Amino acid sequence: MTDGKRRKGLMAASAVLGGVLVLSACGGGDDSAGSSSGKKDSSQAQADEAAAKKTSQAEIEIAPKDGSDNASINNAAKVTVSKGTLTEVTMTTADGTAVAGQISADKKSWKPTNQLDRATTYKIAATASDSENRVAHENASFTTVSPTNSFIGNFTPEDGSTVGVGMPVSINFDKAITNKSDVQSHIKVSSSSGQEVVGHWFNGNRLDFRPEDYWQGGSTVTLKLDLDGVEGASGVTGVQQKTVTFKVGRNQVSTVDAKTKTMTVTRDGKTVKTIPISAGSPENKTYQGQMVISEKFKETRMNGASVGFTDDDGKGEYDIKDVPHAMRLSNSGTFIHGNYWGAKSIFGSANTSHGCVGLADAKGANDSSTPGAWFYNNSMIGDVVVVKNTGDKTVAPDNGLNGWNLSWADWKAGSAA
Repeated sequence: MTDGKRRKGLMAASAVLGGVLVLSACGGGDDSAGSSSGKKDSSQAQADEAAAKKTSQAEIEIAPKDGSDNASINNAAKVTVSKGTLTEVTMTTADGTAVAGQISADKKSWKPTNQLDRATTYKIAATASDSENRVAHENASFTTVSPTNSFIGNFTPEDGSTVGVGMPVSINFDKAITNKSDVQSHIKVSSSSGQEVVGHWFNGNRLDFRPEDYWQGGSTVTLKLDLDGVEGASGVTGVQQKTVTFKVGRNQVSTVDAKTKTMTVTRDGKTVKTIPISAGSPENKTYQGQMVISEKFKETRMNGASVGFTDDDGKGEYDIKDVPHAMRLSNSGTFIHGNYWGAKSIFGSANTSHGCVGLADAKGANDSSTPGAWFYNNSMIGDVVVVKNTGDKTVAPDNGLNGWNLSWADWKAGSAA
C-alpha cells in the first residue's frame, strides 16, 4: 500500500471512530443526566422520610371550629386528641382573661369548668404528644351566641328552696316564643308524688307548670331545662341546660271570708288559727279566688298612686312607708299585710281597705304577738290564700302565680306539648 493510500485509510477510520465517539458521547450524556436525577429523587425521599419521623402522630380537634360564631355557652367548647395525649390546654377571652378547664383523667379530652358567657370571643391553644413524645399544636378561636340571637327563661321557685303547696313552676322568657311546642318539649317538670304535671302558656313569654291539685306536702319537684340550641323563634335559640329541684313544705291553706271578716288557717287539713281581718271596702273590693303568696316583706312602702288610687292632685290616696308583714298575692297590688294605723275595732267587724287583706299589727314589725306577725312568721312563699265573699271578680290566672283559678281542662288546653 502506498503512503497516500495509507493516509487516506487512516483518515477514513478516524472519521468513523470520531462518529462513534460522538454518538457514544451523546448516549453517555443521557445516562449521566439520568443518574443525577435519581440521586436527587433519592435525597428527597430520604428528607421526606426523616421529616415524617419528626412529625407527631397526635391529632388534636378543637370544637367549635375556628371562626365559628353563635356557639353554645354550655357544651360546645371541647378539645379532644387521637393517637396521643393532651399535655396542655389554655382558654382565654379576647382580652386575655383565663378560663378554667380540666383535662380528663385519660388525657384524651378537655373542657371548661364553668358555663361560658354569651357574646364573648374565646381562644383555645392545645398541645399534645404521641407515643414517641413528639409534640403537636392546635389553635382555634370562636364567639358564643349573642343575647340578640338567644333566649333564656327566668324561673321560680329557686333551686333548693322549700315552698308552699300552691307554688307553680313559672318560667318567664326574655324573648317571645313562637315555637312553643319545641320549647315546651325540652322542659320537664316532675314530682316525687307521681302527680301529673302539665304546662300552660299564658302568652309567648310565660309558661307555668302545675298538677291538677296542689302539690303533695313533703314532695320533691324537679325542673329540667334542656334548651341549649333549641329554636324558640326565627334566629333565636336557647342557651340553658339546668336541673332545679325544690321541696314542698307542709300543706297550709288560709281562707279569707270577707263576709264573716275572718281568716281560717288550716295546716295539713287541720285548723290551726282563726284571725280577724279587714278586707276591701265596698268601693274597693278584694279580688276573689285562689291566690299564692309570691313575695314576703317584713316592711314595705305602699303608695296608692302605684295602683291607681290618687287624689285630685295626682298624689296617692295613701302613702305608708312602713307597712308591716306584707305578703304579695297578685302583681296588680293585692297583699295580705299587717295594719297598725287602723282602729283595732275594725278587724273582724268592717272591711275598710283599698283591696288588700289587713290583719292587726304593730308599727315597726317587731311585736311577734300580733296577728299580722303570727301569720307572716307561719307562712312561706307558695302558700295558698283563698279569698271569698267579697263581691268582686275572680283574680286573673296570670295576675301573680294564680293559675289555680283555671279548671284542669282549661289549664291543659293551654299546653303546646
